Amino acid sequence: MPLALLALAVSAFGIGTTEFVIMGLLPEVANDFGVSIPTAGYLISGYALGVTVGAPLLIVLGARAPRKTMLILLMLIFIAGNLLCAIAPSYGLLMLGRIVASFSHGASFGIGSIVAGSLVAPERRASAIALMFTGLTLANVLGVPMGTALGQAFGWRSTFWVVTGLGVIALIGLITLVPRQPRPTHGLRQEFSAFRSGQVWLALGVTVLGFGGMFASFSYIAPMMTDVAGFSEGAVSWLLVLFGVGAVIGNIVGGRMADRNLMGSMYLIMAVLAVVLLVFVFTARSQIPAVITILVVSSVGFATIPPCQNRVLDKAGDAPALASAVNIGAFNFGNAFGAWLGGLTIDAGLGYTSPNWVGALMAVGALVLALVSGALDRNRPSSGGTTIASGPGSGDARPAGAPVPAPVD
Repeated sequence: MPLALLALAVSAFGIGTTEFVIMGLLPEVANDFGVSIPTAGYLISGYALGVTVGAPLLIVLGARAPRKTMLILLMLIFIAGNLLCAIAPSYGLLMLGRIVASFSHGASFGIGSIVAGSLVAPERRASAIALMFTGLTLANVLGVPMGTALGQAFGWRSTFWVVTGLGVIALIGLITLVPRQPRPTHGLRQEFSAFRSGQVWLALGVTVLGFGGMFASFSYIAPMMTDVAGFSEGAVSWLLVLFGVGAVIGNIVGGRMADRNLMGSMYLIMAVLAVVLLVFVFTARSQIPAVITILVVSSVGFATIPPCQNRVLDKAGDAPALASAVNIGAFNFGNAFGAWLGGLTIDAGLGYTSPNWVGALMAVGALVLALVSGALDRNRPSSGGTTIASGPGSGDARPAGAPVPAPVD
């Protein structure tokens, strides 16, 4: 794999760490600024909102900019946001720093997916995307626990100083390792034209329901394990590390599966995810089966990322940047939507295992949308439009490896 993918993975690691590490630092932040824990928790919501708004906004503003240039500018925004977090004298400025940093999130992953795919042969594109996202999954295994421990030992600001340093390292990597990229030859009208394709909307729906199904369960993993499985509160952090390990494994395996057969892998992953979440309803009641199921759920859940992202790139045609960034927002929306639905079942008195039922049904919904999308490919092969590079089983109209002429910066 090209070294440029390492720079993209480091960028993803930093972004993933800053997104999730605040969850472990809420007590320290709340105590420092004299606010309640729920008020400090708005720092999580503010970041999520920034991702949703920032991704399409920055893609639109930078529609004609070379992709390497955009990645560099986005990392500068990330650095500025985390630096503001590190020095923020008030809660309001800390919130502003979080929002500024979040603006780089969706666009970085959206453009990064395109760049990662362009660095390898068409038949290895999903694996390249998966390698970039490995930085995000490693953030859950290493970045978040280490960042939380650092913040608890030396103050929460120290964590944001380190994340700022990670951003600087990523910036250097992007400048020195990522090759010049094609300058987009189209404007905003063509970027938005991707959303005239029903296949793009079906792909976004698969992302929301598939990834959201996993998060319907994962969002309530702590009470599920303590109140149902009988684990101590101290064991939850180790279970989260195990979840992160499964995420890394699933992301890599999902990329390789998607390279071999994109739609076939999507069908299989969604079907297995539905079954595993259904099984989790029952295995959550015993510790050893629960541990095994957590590993499987995270592996299968994160295996959805490469095929879902690759499918959007395939169906967005020659204007993939905005659709790719919106799909990153779809992952985040799926997280929130799944967590909300899972919470409704708990509030209804159905117990802490009930979100697993929700997740299983969402995965079934994702499978249905994927099957519909695949059927449309077979019935109308050209309906998805042209693509920047096809992969096996994708149903693309453009022959594999067909060039897309464009000047470089």
